[in-house]
Amino acid sequence: MKKPLIFLFVLCIQFVNSQDLALVKKNSKIGYISKDGNFKIEPQYKSAKSFSEGLAAVENGGKWGFIDTKGTWIIPASFVDSKDFNSGIAIVKKDKDWVYINTKGEIQTPPPTEKLFDFNNGVAFIRQSDKVGLINSKMAIVLQPKYDQIKSFENGFARVESNKKWGIISADGKEVVEPVYDEIGNYFKNTTWARKDKTFGIVSAGKFIPVDGAEKIWDFETQDLTYAKKNGKIGFIDLKGNWTILPIYDKAKAFSKNLAPVCVGSKWGYINPKAEFVIPPTYSDAEVFSANGIAPVKEKNWGFINESGKLIIPTQYGITSNGFVIALFVQQDKGFIDGLARVKNEGKWGFLKPDGTVLGNQWFENAELFSKSAEKEKVVTEVAVEKPKTEVKPVTKPAAKSATKKKK
Repeated sequence: MKKPLIFLFVLCIQFVNSQDLALVKKNSKIGYISKDGNFKIEPQYKSAKSFSEGLAAVENGGKWGFIDTKGTWIIPASFVDSKDFNSGIAIVKKDKDWVYINTKGEIQTPPPTEKLFDFNNGVAFIRQSDKVGLINSKMAIVLQPKYDQIKSFENGFARVESNKKWGIISADGKEVVEPVYDEIGNYFKNTTWARKDKTFGIVSAGKFIPVDGAEKIWDFETQDLTYAKKNGKIGFIDLKGNWTILPIYDKAKAFSKNLAPVCVGSKWGYINPKAEFVIPPTYSDAEVFSANGIAPVKEKNWGFINESGKLIIPTQYGITSNGFVIALFVQQDKGFIDGLARVKNEGKWGFLKPDGTVLGNQWFENAELFSKSAEKEKVVTEVAVEKPKTEVKPVTKPAAKSATKKKK
């Protein structure tokens, strides 16, 4: 018997008039700066988190609530702990229980689940009897629990495990790659890499194409090439599984702006898709190029080069994430992001502009990446979901980004 479907008119949120704000710590207090380098909210909080969907979790008197970009309390500080908003939903700890709330602070009750999971791409995991499914932000079931694991969604797709085999689903719960592989990569332009027994290959249009001699394949990123290992060396393959750059390098990273960092011996340089060195291997480390055509390179410390290899910002900074606040979802934090690069200098954190000047001429005890905060407008869309079971109170603590079955 087919499960009944309910068509819900879901209020999806689109963001307009967005402003990027970054959490910074100055004189042991936390505040928020905008991209002009000025404080949007003066440092005044002992504990706080980055903005997400126009709200930031802030601690006040030992309790957590949420403020808007003007510093106004939107959700009073009444929770023991809190996580960030995503898809209009946040997980908070109320008394001894973790619960979902919406942006009005109203508690949202999900279908039965053994744990609460963060929302991402409009969905969150639910776990029942060692199986994992999906719900939407209206707490309706999108996918009945059927998988042993679901990994975090990336660009609308997630890796899933069933009976020790891996596949890929979309955010609406549909299988785009059947779980028949021993290992699988991300989903990029309707293509992924996978391993079948001991053979690595490309999966396209449901067909597995072995890659000659591949011992490992990395995820596709922004271009139609990714790096792979053969005979202990690294080269590059295309979306059809062809070796377009022979495996002759010791290490490599992703192509961006038609340049990829590769390592020969202990030195890093950059090649183009024709395997020509555009920037000779002279650095002790190198990262991929940002959208603005600037890449971090390391001698003793880190600096930045342009696409011609010219050092435009001296190698005098640290760029590794400081881990002050753990982001809800992993993101690239090295190099320039939306026009600014977070760096460390003499124990302080700040933001560099492409010309090498320091944003606002200020350094901070800690600084997090800029995150968008915005006013919101409502757009009505129609979404079909499975009829939920009787609602019960969820139990236990919230889980991490991927859902797995319990170990016995």
